[in-house]
Amino acid sequence: MNKGFTKLLGILALATAVVGCSTNPVTGKSQLNLMSTSQEISLGQKQYGPSQQSQGGAYDVDPELSRYVNSVGQKLAKLSDRPSLPYEFVVLNNDVPNAWALPGGKIAFNRGLLIHLQDEAQLAAVLGHEIVHAAASHSAQQMSQRQLMGVGAQFAAAAASQSRYRGLIQQGIGLGSQAFQASYGRGQELEADAYGMEYMVAAGYDPQGAVELQETFVKLSKGRQSNWLNNLFASHPPSEERVAANRERAQQMPPGTRNKAAFDRAMRQLRKDAPAYKLHQDALAAANQKQLDKALSLTEQAIRKQPKEALFWDTKGKLLLNQKRSKSALNAFSRAIDINPNYFGPYVGRGIVNKNLGNEAQAKIDLETSLSMLPTQYATFHLGELELKQGNSRKAYEYYQFAAASGGELGQRAQQRMQQIHPQSNQSQAR
Repeated sequence: MNKGFTKLLGILALATAVVGCSTNPVTGKSQLNLMSTSQEISLGQKQYGPSQQSQGGAYDVDPELSRYVNSVGQKLAKLSDRPSLPYEFVVLNNDVPNAWALPGGKIAFNRGLLIHLQDEAQLAAVLGHEIVHAAASHSAQQMSQRQLMGVGAQFAAAAASQSRYRGLIQQGIGLGSQAFQASYGRGQELEADAYGMEYMVAAGYDPQGAVELQETFVKLSKGRQSNWLNNLFASHPPSEERVAANRERAQQMPPGTRNKAAFDRAMRQLRKDAPAYKLHQDALAAANQKQLDKALSLTEQAIRKQPKEALFWDTKGKLLLNQKRSKSALNAFSRAIDINPNYFGPYVGRGIVNKNLGNEAQAKIDLETSLSMLPTQYATFHLGELELKQGNSRKAYEYYQFAAASGGELGQRAQQRMQQIHPQSNQSQAR
């Protein structure tokens, strides 16, 4: 056995040994976690902003709703097995009925899920579930497992390099890792169900809210007709088994408050705006069918119902941009930014329009502003175009590198630009 194999075996054995050295803070069971508490907190803080941006940004039409959700979340977090984590709760401007947790207690709740809930007990069921994900280091566990799988993949690939079956083995590594992660995620969901109910009951809520929550997810999964719901239920698989398990636990727990009146007050604006968001969803569906005039009409109807929603103005700007109505698009993107200056999307759109109109200085400001919130392929490609036009080849090449890494048609265009700037360098990278 050569030194490389010996080293890989040693790393793999060391990583595997960690499984018995970490204790789940919620269950008390041994688990794999290669992150310290400080690393979890740091990672969550770094990823929280970009994760919000990539999923619609913070919902800001009614800031009181976010404050309300945060207050309920903080009440539950104090009763968790890791109350010292710096918990934060935000409502995202996203139609998908989902919620998620990052390491270190950074939790997000989509308005698309809130609209399906009936009272504060159901809200507490979701929040308790996500708090368990953070308190039990579930996200950190997943990342640690990927690290361990990566070491195993290195070893298997190194062994396969001596074999005529090398390609088949490497392909199998990826498939095996994905299957393991899916199973592991389901186990975490069951754990979050069980302990999340304990948290909500400790806070005085009716455990029946957790039963109803799972029933809601099962109904949504049966009626789903779009890919975004498929993606949601891949990571949060609902089942009658989970409903039954929650129902059995609830029967053994004391009844509690539903606090429906407070929930109804907090939800008043979002419920009032539900028809506007439905119009916006219909507009996006029409746009995907390339029915741009219909999409624009539906978006304008949504704006009339709720003119303070920046998302609607951003969509209007994109539709106008696709129709090459640059000045009107510029006005729409600017309106979106005026309403909500803390979301990256309209800055990308306005930057592209300004670039097309020859307003290069403002285009650069807009695109760089968007990058400070969330790096995207569109922003980096167009910044590359601006830098190249100004003769800054080195900086342009760096922007194109990022855009190329994201693939697709724009990625291919970025590769072509890189070839034009540094033909030899780009050829060596391709090899």
